[in-house]
This record gives sequence, C-alpha cells and structure tokens, in this order.
Amino acid sequence: MISVAAQLAGMHAQTLRTYDRLGLVTPQRTQGGGRRYSARDVELLREVQRLSQDEGVNLAGVKRIIELTNQVEALQDRVAELSAEVDRLRAGYRPDLTPPVRSTALVVWQPRNKRK
Repeated sequence: MISVAAQLAGMHAQTLRTYDRLGLVTPQRTQGGGRRYSARDVELLREVQRLSQDEGVNLAGVKRIIELTNQVEALQDRVAELSAEVDRLRAGYRPDLTPPVRSTALVVWQPRNKRK
C-alpha cells in the first residue's frame, strides 16, 4: 500500500504519487489499480530521496541516474552470462573433435600435353 511504502521510505504518500507519475519508481498495480510497492521499490524511493535532498540532484537528474544504474546492472548481468558461456565452451573444447580449418587456396589444374 502507498501509505505503508511512504512510511517505510520516510516520505509523504503524495510524494510517492509524484515519483510514480514522473517514472522514478514503477510499483506493481492491483486489479483495482492500487499501487503495490516491493522492498526494492522502497529502497529505490529512499535513494531518490537521498539524491534529491542530501545531494541536491533535481528529479530529472535522479531519473537519469536510475536509468543509467539499471543499464549498468543489465550490462553486468549480460557480461556474467557471456563469461559463463565462454567458460562452458572452454571446458567442453576438444581439439580432436574440432573441425579442420578449410583452406581458401586455389589449385589450378592443367592437363599434360598428349604424347604423340
């Protein structure tokens, strides 16, 4: 509920509505349209509050920081996936089963002159 999330984040419920409207936090919705804040949402709300009040970052700047943080996390996850894939492929590498490298050399054949 928005009132519980507001209390946990240490802010007014109207502030949460504003942050939601600006896209700073996107809570899940109930079938009736009510906001449902997760623990991660409350943590994000606290960070928004800290950045705006303690650090003096405006809300547009806070939104950009959140976007970039999400992007970095997604890229870190992707790097971890790719590293795991490389490790998996290296572990399964067997030179005896690796297909030979195909040559791109061109061989020209010319028939011998007929013997008379």
